[in-house]
Order: sequence, then C-alpha cells, then structure tokens
Amino acid sequence: MITLGLTGSIGMGKSTTAAMFREAGIPVYDADAAVAEIYLKGGAAVEPLEATFPGVTRDGAVDREALRQRVLGDDEAMAKLNAVVHPLLGKDRLAFFAKAQADKADLVVLDIPLLFETGGERNMNAVVVVSAPADQQRQRVLAREGMTPERLDAILARQLPDAEKRARADFVIDTGQGLEPARAQVTSVIAQVRAQAAAGTLRNPS
Repeated sequence: MITLGLTGSIGMGKSTTAAMFREAGIPVYDADAAVAEIYLKGGAAVEPLEATFPGVTRDGAVDREALRQRVLGDDEAMAKLNAVVHPLLGKDRLAFFAKAQADKADLVVLDIPLLFETGGERNMNAVVVVSAPADQQRQRVLAREGMTPERLDAILARQLPDAEKRARADFVIDTGQGLEPARAQVTSVIAQVRAQAAAGTLRNPS
C-alpha cells in the first residue's frame, strides 16, 4: 500500500486538496480531525493534557484556545504537548491503516500539517506539498474569524517556510490557480505515484 504524505502551511488549501483525494476514492487520514476527537469530552488526551498543563480543560474537554496560549512560541511546552498527543495519534493511525488494508486500498493519504516539522516524511513513500502565492495565503487566513496578523505570524514562525517545503516535496499542488486546476493536479499525482509503484521507483519509508 502506497503511503502519500500531504502537507502545507496554513492557508494554502490543504483541507480542500485532501477532500479532492477523497473524491477520487483515496482514503485520507486527517490528523487535525484526529486531534479534535481526542480533545473532546472523554477523549484520550483530556486527562494527560490537564496533568501536563493544569487549567487547559473545561467541562471535561480540552479548551483548544487555552492550550494554544500555553504552548505557542514555547518550544519546551510544544515538546511536552507532542509527547502526549503523538502516541495517541499513532494508535488512531494504526486503526486507519487496518481499515484501508481491509478495504484493499492500494494508496492512502496522510494529511499532516506539521509533517516535515515532526520528521514524519521519513514514513512516507512520497510527499505532496500544497502551496499558493504568499499574498493569497495571508488573504485567506486573515479572513478567518478571530485571526490577526500577529497570530498568523506566530503560527508561521513554527512552520517550515513554504519555499523549503516545496523544495523537499515529491509533488507540489498549486491551489492559487483555482479549484479545477488543483483537482487536475491531484488526479495527476495519483496516476504518477501508482505508475512509480508499479515500476518500483517509489522510495521505501525508513
């Protein structure tokens, strides 16, 4: 089974691109959705995060804004957060792979925002980076409710620069040209990775 990593900086259109892979019949693992689930009331991350960061839960669930305030810009706090969350997500991914195998999928996509930042690209056969011009990126993100230029800059500061992501990618999908061109690029990527798998030229995950 081919494992394709999907990543991109905030506001680049990664979620829209992930939906296009789903529309093409490719199973997609959504890391953000998995995090949201374990943060819900009764979720697996609630108790350990409250123990690590007292006061970040409310009514039995993780208060994501309170948690964000505790870790943003603090590398040590981020490391503690990742030490709690990543093992829990690992179990969730195993369940995803098991279902994909049972469904006889030949290709899966793992949608992981911080793929390069966490070294996750080593576990992929290939990586797709979703990109767009910087001015479009800022316009998209600043249109979100509650977003400010300062908050956006803080988020970007802990993400690998877009240019570096593109340089390290096996494939780049440009969402700045509109939906249909992006969809055509998704179709092309699927065909290319399948062809490479058939030819035995895809790299093996480490």
